[in-house]
Amino acid sequence: MLSHPSPSRRLALQAGAAGLLGLGIEHLAPLRAAAADGARPRAAAKSVIYVFLSGGLAQHESFDPKPDAPDGIRGDFGTTATKTPGLRITEHLPRLAARSDKWAVVRSFTHRSNDHSLGHHIMLTGRSDAPTGFSPAAPKPTDHPSLAAIAGAVTRPRNNLPPAVVLPEKLVHNTGRVIPGQFAGVMGHLRDPWFLEASAFEPKAYGAFPEYEFDHQQRDYKAKRRGFVLPDLGLPEGVDGERFGGRLGILAAIDEQRKLLDSAGNMGAFSHSRADAVSLLTDERVRRAFDLNRADPKDLDRYGRNSFGWSLLMAARLVEAGVNLVQVNLGNNETWDTHGNAFPHLKDRLLPPTDRALSALLDDLEQRGLLGDTLVVMAGEFGRTPRLSTLKSHYKGPGRDHWGAVQSVWCAGGGVAGGRVVGSSDKNGAYPATDPQTPENFAATIYSALGLPKTVAWTDAEARPHHLYHADPMPLS
Repeated sequence: MLSHPSPSRRLALQAGAAGLLGLGIEHLAPLRAAAADGARPRAAAKSVIYVFLSGGLAQHESFDPKPDAPDGIRGDFGTTATKTPGLRITEHLPRLAARSDKWAVVRSFTHRSNDHSLGHHIMLTGRSDAPTGFSPAAPKPTDHPSLAAIAGAVTRPRNNLPPAVVLPEKLVHNTGRVIPGQFAGVMGHLRDPWFLEASAFEPKAYGAFPEYEFDHQQRDYKAKRRGFVLPDLGLPEGVDGERFGGRLGILAAIDEQRKLLDSAGNMGAFSHSRADAVSLLTDERVRRAFDLNRADPKDLDRYGRNSFGWSLLMAARLVEAGVNLVQVNLGNNETWDTHGNAFPHLKDRLLPPTDRALSALLDDLEQRGLLGDTLVVMAGEFGRTPRLSTLKSHYKGPGRDHWGAVQSVWCAGGGVAGGRVVGSSDKNGAYPATDPQTPENFAATIYSALGLPKTVAWTDAEARPHHLYHADPMPLS
């Protein structure tokens, strides 16, 4: 059981300050964290964008095709040459093929789970083991902390934005079950990452709405989502500039009392976090980072006017604004879970918006001088089975089932050597053949890109330290 100490006078004052600002109690977490931590390790000025494909991308239909395999393994798609001699990928990623000098692929990534929930937990935390008390039905306080939660805890904010952001939605199954692995787990819920929820939950539809929305089982449904529901960063209702200034004046008086109560504590961190909270409401640069309505129409066209394009465009803007880690969930409700009807849905619905948005992200980051300092990684919770199958009770056409033994992980920027292939799978795309890489290697790659040394530790809710690294980074340079 995790212990939860009773609030101190200092914490009560922080809660009061949050209420006076009209921010709500959910904004207390960074204030408490800042006061508790004091000085945290200062990361290098680098960022990570983690593109997560919930459901599991098929390696055969993406970055590790097997054109010489038997029919029941090869699948329906052809291959295309890339800019890298000898490297071929699926024919339905032509834009990425033309930019292969900017990215690398790990074809030997492996873990042991074929379960969606545990697979999510593994790939979102970078830990292969199931934690004590793990439940596939719901997140638990004994879960391992997510990569986003750890990045938020051990890297310093570079400005008034949170150091780690997850967008455009939490990962929720169509039954309403919240998928484990996304949260802070044993670090305590106050360390949960900052979720920018801009996409309304829709249990009956998948993919890059509005233009690429679909249903895996091709059931009738009415498309509802037309765009992102952006967060309201305005001042609370009824609070104009004069009243807002008055609230800050009250906070100044509270600060004086707090100094008397805790003169020996490190209050600079709290004051800084309070200023950050205020800035989230008032800073025009922050508003621009979130508001796609102000984006250049050419950028919207380049990325794609759909949820995949909007998500990666927002990620680029957040990185430019100074966020250290942005996790982008490309697809609600296990969108990439292609058990059946896989080939038409991948060809017409899933791969085109991904190809467009990811290629635009590479070009955009490079043009803005950010690609060299921004690691972009893309993975799902697992790969797909080497052999095709058809669940005739649900789908009209064939697909592939869950397969943790191997998947392809895509990487670019942040020192990654473009045109590189790390490891290989066997002739059927079933198991690693050379140079296997694990979730622990994946996590280490992200931590290294954030400039975090192996001496850094994170602390759980009981202030016990834990090692950050459990393996070496993947060999991408």
